[in-house]
Amino acid sequence: MSRPNVFVTRCIPEAGLAKLREKAEVKVWEEQMPPPKSVIIEELAGCQALLCLLTDTIDAEVIAAAPQLKAISNYAVGFDNIDVAAATARGIPVGNTPEVLTETTADMAWALMMAIARRVAEADEYVRAGGWRTWEPRLLLGHDVFGATLGIIGLGRIGEAVAGRARGFQMRVLYYDPERRPDVEAELEVQYAELDQLLRQSDFVTIHCPLTPDTHHLIGARELVLMGPQSFLINTARGPVVDEAALYLALKAGDIHGAALDVTEEEPVPSDSPLLKLGNVIITPHIGSASHQTRNKMALIAADNVISGLEGKPLPFCVNPEVRLDSDEI
Repeated sequence: MSRPNVFVTRCIPEAGLAKLREKAEVKVWEEQMPPPKSVIIEELAGCQALLCLLTDTIDAEVIAAAPQLKAISNYAVGFDNIDVAAATARGIPVGNTPEVLTETTADMAWALMMAIARRVAEADEYVRAGGWRTWEPRLLLGHDVFGATLGIIGLGRIGEAVAGRARGFQMRVLYYDPERRPDVEAELEVQYAELDQLLRQSDFVTIHCPLTPDTHHLIGARELVLMGPQSFLINTARGPVVDEAALYLALKAGDIHGAALDVTEEEPVPSDSPLLKLGNVIITPHIGSASHQTRNKMALIAADNVISGLEGKPLPFCVNPEVRLDSDEI
């Protein structure tokens, strides 16, 4: 019996690739940039499974061009790059890699919060430019995180992990989420607040909600003004949750004090983005889950999703579990 074919759209950690190669013939796109859509369509013509990234658009056209496709596995928690409805209509399960990156992404949110509050990036640049000549009482003054008020938008797994870390900093924690979480409120001593209230009262606002039509540009000009000139915005969720044009104007005008972004509306952020000209913003290249341990775990989960789909078994992490599979040993 011939082995199935799997196309992997980028070089993921070897642990995942090795696991796939035990069960299938694996072809990997080894370039740094994502494969063009035409290449994905061409490769999938003879493939039974696809392992893709958030940067790959797997729309109805791509799915329709893959007659043998049995599984799609996204190397990410999010899956807005995939037309899940089109996959479901074809009976193709779609997998993702949730839970494993919760703590790592929460760490990144805190790293950004501390870095923007204490002007770490500015200080590093100052030293490298030869500006450090002596100790000065007013040099690069930042803002305290300890004892401040933290506002969390989206109290899912990552939001909870961020809130848990705030206890060590003795912060007052507010959260906004469409669903009240009384259990978490009691366990982590966090308080529910409507969005406007949260924005007005928080020194730091960190975003952890998914990107949906309701959250697109959830933070715009009006919301940024509500935050106030001593506040900071941190985003490790999805770029389009924040209106970047409004953010630029708010940062330039001093409506908020600073921002730290691991995600942007367009990724990578354009080299001519006006945000890059501001000293009160930090931008990192979507590295929220970028630790050796987490990326290896993601690769193994993504591989397990592919293998289960090829075998006709339920995917360990499936975003469309309504798809019914017929068992077919590979």
